[in-house]
Amino acid sequence: MLQKRQEARKFKRNLFSKDIKRQLMLISLGADLKSATKVHRMAELESTMLAIYDKGKVCNKPSETSKKCYPLEPDLEGIMAKSRDYDTLEWAWKGWRDETGPKIRPLYTEFVKLQNEAARENDYRDMGEVWRESNFEDKNFNQVVDGLYKALKPMYQQLHAYVRRKLVEKYPGHGISKTGSIPAHLLGNMWAQGWDNLLEFVTPYPDVPVVDVSEEMQRQEYTATRMFKTAEEFFTSIGLEPMTEDFWKKSMLTKPSGRAVQCHGSAEEFHNGKDFRIKMCTNVNMDYLYTIHHEMGHIEYFMEYSPQPDIYHEGANSGFHEAVGDTIALSVLTPNHLHKLKLLEIPDKALAEKQDLNFLMKQALAKIAFLPFGLLIDKWRWDVFNGDITEENYNAKWWELRLKYQGIHPPVPRSERDFDPGAKFHVPANVPYIRYFVSFIIQFQFHSALCEAAGHTGPIHRCDIYESLAAGDKLKKMLRLGKSRPWPDAMEVLTGQRNMDVSAIQQYFKPLMDWLKEQNKKENIGWE
Repeated sequence: MLQKRQEARKFKRNLFSKDIKRQLMLISLGADLKSATKVHRMAELESTMLAIYDKGKVCNKPSETSKKCYPLEPDLEGIMAKSRDYDTLEWAWKGWRDETGPKIRPLYTEFVKLQNEAARENDYRDMGEVWRESNFEDKNFNQVVDGLYKALKPMYQQLHAYVRRKLVEKYPGHGISKTGSIPAHLLGNMWAQGWDNLLEFVTPYPDVPVVDVSEEMQRQEYTATRMFKTAEEFFTSIGLEPMTEDFWKKSMLTKPSGRAVQCHGSAEEFHNGKDFRIKMCTNVNMDYLYTIHHEMGHIEYFMEYSPQPDIYHEGANSGFHEAVGDTIALSVLTPNHLHKLKLLEIPDKALAEKQDLNFLMKQALAKIAFLPFGLLIDKWRWDVFNGDITEENYNAKWWELRLKYQGIHPPVPRSERDFDPGAKFHVPANVPYIRYFVSFIIQFQFHSALCEAAGHTGPIHRCDIYESLAAGDKLKKMLRLGKSRPWPDAMEVLTGQRNMDVSAIQQYFKPLMDWLKEQNKKENIGWE
């Protein structure tokens, strides 16, 4: 790839058509080391960091006399999701970081130096600049996301204040501040990135059933294949493509017996116009029904832009690819759509508003709670790459950002012997993360535009675009572009707007935010 980039940079682009100019520009983006020895060393470092992460286990669980050790998936993640014992949660939280971070830290320090060397050899200031330009065609994209989060912070603060009060009630005697930050191990997730596992004790109306069709799916004897067929039928109902024969033959939809596999869901394109695959270890529940639609959204994007030149086989920006399936899921997870699937009974009108608020709380715990986390991982890495954060203060600066953006703090003292960023997969794997922050905003922008095309009236959180060919046609026009046009052009094709806009997500959650403001009248909003 280094040779291709160097060749692309030599051409006088003014001699070519607009399309060829764009292809040459995209080929020239990015940065590789020139030294083969250093390329090998960088790959070795990344492989070693990932091996440490993948093999990490935590032993000596409190109250157990056995020496059983627990891997991250599914054991530690399950404990963080389901346990309500303060000390057990602290053990799992601290143990995972002790097992990964200190071992990864010296490797990551060396890795960053090589990354920046590659950037400078290719006329960038640092690797953060490479990431922003390669993924968003904007070296100053950090200023864009800062503006987006500033507009959304009040929503997060309302959710934070309400959840904090419920945690104070849930864990009396543990010194949780009623006005300050929240201990990071109590939010139902190893990284406090999504809080949906807390739903059981933060539901606005506990006497009204929460929208969760997992038991009904199991009662109706859903299988992994049936779940994938259900997702495919949604996409085809709006005029998108059915999955290919190769998809059904070559995808891994369930965990195979007798061999170890990486179960994290993913979608792949094999660049021949017919071979598209998903790899998942599907369980029959509502969370996996959502994930299947998310991953199949990637496949639909692959199929729509497959006729384009290979250099355009990407989302308009990296957030677009993540947003497509989630946009569809915003329809799929509505009570109305689940009722169409005969998985949910719709309550009478007297309870509908309460069920709406329960549903929106569930969505907010997954979507709103994620936003500051989705932002801060790359905020930290961009500052590492540009030198504002150094190896002497890696961990201190990490927790400064987590306090500033998330309003959380570590449950036990941390020091520079620790390396808590390394306890999150995307850091040792060197995978940019800001795409998820972008996705969690623009999926609501996409949803709003598709609902308008479908002729939906009423609250946007009740919109279901199922069977709307008009909505599907609008979506297809954007998907077909791939990366052939700058992302504002693709955004305009679908939404009529050229910027990322927070008004759709604000509109979606407005009923919940109004309710939270009423509940939080006596609460301190914020934590500083």
